[in-house]
Amino acid sequence: MSAAFPGAHPNCSTILCGPLKDRVMTFIHYLKSCAPSAVRSLIPQKKPNIRNMSSTAGGLRPASVVVLHRSLAPAFEKFCQANSGPLPLLGRSEPGKWTLPTLGTAPDARTGCPQFQKYEFGACTGSLASLEEYSEQLKDMVTFFLGCSFSLEGALEKVGLPRRDPAGHVGAYKTAVPCVHIAGFCCPLVVTMRPIPEDKLERLVQASCSTVGQPIHIGDPELLGIKDLSKPDYGDPAVCQPGDVPVFWPSRLTSLEAVSSCKTPLAFTSAPGCTVMTDLKDMESPANRLTPEGIPEVHLISQDPLHYSITSASAAQKIRELETIIAVDPGNRGIGHLFCKDELLRASLSLSHAHSVLITTGFPTHFKHEPPEETDGPPGAIALATFLQALEKGVSMVVDQRALSLFEKLVEEAVEQGVMKTQTPILTYQGGSAEAAQAFLCENRDPKSPRFDHLVAIERTGRAADGGYYNARKMNVKHLVDPIDDLFLAAQKIPGISSTGVGDGGNELGMGKVKEAVKRHIRNGDVIACDVEADFAVIAGVSNWGGYALACALYILNSCEVHECYLRKAVGPSRAPGEQNWTQALPSITKEEKMLGILVRHKVRSGVSGIVGMEVDGLPFHGTHTQIIQKLLDVTSVSV
Repeated sequence: MSAAFPGAHPNCSTILCGPLKDRVMTFIHYLKSCAPSAVRSLIPQKKPNIRNMSSTAGGLRPASVVVLHRSLAPAFEKFCQANSGPLPLLGRSEPGKWTLPTLGTAPDARTGCPQFQKYEFGACTGSLASLEEYSEQLKDMVTFFLGCSFSLEGALEKVGLPRRDPAGHVGAYKTAVPCVHIAGFCCPLVVTMRPIPEDKLERLVQASCSTVGQPIHIGDPELLGIKDLSKPDYGDPAVCQPGDVPVFWPSRLTSLEAVSSCKTPLAFTSAPGCTVMTDLKDMESPANRLTPEGIPEVHLISQDPLHYSITSASAAQKIRELETIIAVDPGNRGIGHLFCKDELLRASLSLSHAHSVLITTGFPTHFKHEPPEETDGPPGAIALATFLQALEKGVSMVVDQRALSLFEKLVEEAVEQGVMKTQTPILTYQGGSAEAAQAFLCENRDPKSPRFDHLVAIERTGRAADGGYYNARKMNVKHLVDPIDDLFLAAQKIPGISSTGVGDGGNELGMGKVKEAVKRHIRNGDVIACDVEADFAVIAGVSNWGGYALACALYILNSCEVHECYLRKAVGPSRAPGEQNWTQALPSITKEEKMLGILVRHKVRSGVSGIVGMEVDGLPFHGTHTQIIQKLLDVTSVSV
């Protein structure tokens, strides 16, 4: 066979080009046409040009090998099951056995792999061409077979992307993401990376989901704790070209880190890039056969750091339905001109990735009354905070110092009446400078250590271009407002903090993103338009509805298998909505009626009419608001 591939470089993991690259690709295509038995007959020969080619035969699934003492076998099996993304367990042998009948005619694991690595007390102490000299020790050892799929190359071909490493072992990186710890097995997740042109991202992710499985991260490698893509821990680096986006998949090389972590006296693994062949068919299911629940959509949620998220087409469609429901314009204010498609989807995706969220609300439109706040805003903010708590995220609120006592009472009574499960910290900010805003948002004033990774404003009065804060009637209420806008401005310059604004008139904090449309289409827009923008501008007929919709969207996303797997990086168990009591954390007609009743008891008035009663923005709770809440819940309750 060596004559069929003359001139092969002795190290097949180097990147090839020119005529040699062409010969490599010809050889790969030849191997793909071979019968499995023919490829297997080549692998034990240890030919340099065969070493990393065992994955190319006829769509059959290769497997990597881990050999451990029988006493460690139960724990390692549980470790693989708990971290099935990087460690898909095909099976394990009985002690002293080296084949697994369920994998077909796989060769003897002692000799059927091109190269092995030997581990002693956690350290890799050498490479072996065969394990035959350890036959006596192997009698008390168990062989694990872990599935490897090299179908990513096929996915790349489907979207017209050539391999950049035609004969190489693609680079792999240790991350800062911990695998689930089982007994003595405690190690980080290892990932592989492929640079993908931005315009082919979604097609590639869809193609890979039908073969090799979905990626666990798309974007800045530092979000995984990877400092330098040019220095992989295994294999060869892949070079990113202008316009490329790094895409990461879980790697079976995680098993090497696991073996090292347990520090057993003796263990063996297949070497990186080396596998045994099984008779199992590689995972291939054409993308067009995926159900809507499995077809992924890719969405950019941050430019700095670069970060994309994914969810299923089904979940995305449900969230678009939520967006349509809240976009009705009962006050005929022209908010349809402010609408930007998928802002709710991107905002909720970003919130789903957040660890700590800061929410602000409060619009003192009734400046002649005490309190001057309106009933739009606080219910939506508390509804969102409640669901974020259910997702076990850190949640705080920031309000005007003048209104601190009011909001403390609102939250306390919301907990007493079962609207919220637990109280959330309520903060104030009166800084007045960029430095003060950064100090508020960051630990020890360090922009590399933000306290919050998402800011949300729901019906929060926003600063206009002239520095004033205007209600819809052009009345300036600046004397009642603290400069919380500065936090949103500071967040724009701090990598890792995103922001969302929810509004219904264009004068709310965050609506600077659509200020030109506000000036053109909203009454008094040339004066009242907020000049401070958020990353995401969620437009709603009533701002409370935007808060409810964000909570519902988070439920949909975290109930979506595609998104949930992406969130946990394919390690650890999946989270079932029923087990988390998420349904009870959603807004409901009963809870929102209680919340509005709390506001009424504290003399908080309706925004349009000024009435102290069961209405918001001049619209009765029973009828208008209850219908919207029910429509949101009807969409949310449909399984995704």
